[in-house]
Amino acid sequence: MAPGEHPEGQTLDRVRSVTKEPTRYRVLLHNDDYTTMEFVVDVLESVFQKSPAEAYRIMMQVHTQHQGVCGVYPYDVAETKAHSVGELARREGFPLQISVEEE
Repeated sequence: MAPGEHPEGQTLDRVRSVTKEPTRYRVLLHNDDYTTMEFVVDVLESVFQKSPAEAYRIMMQVHTQHQGVCGVYPYDVAETKAHSVGELARREGFPLQISVEEE
């Protein structure tokens, strides 16, 4: 039997598949004058699984630079996390804004 030939006499073509990394999206928190720093840290720890130190660092970045990156994810994950944060903020009465942008 020749290389690449199937037992029933059919030839199998070798196909090289190229795997493309999925597009990644940044989840950004935006500063406002009403959402408490404690709430932002809690969200970063609970939704984005940040350590207390990393959550504090990102919260300070949001506070001083008007926005901070919470994480970079595939689109579905980024949107789900952004939606969760929006729901938590509304439930607590905060106007916290969050956005998702392509990396």
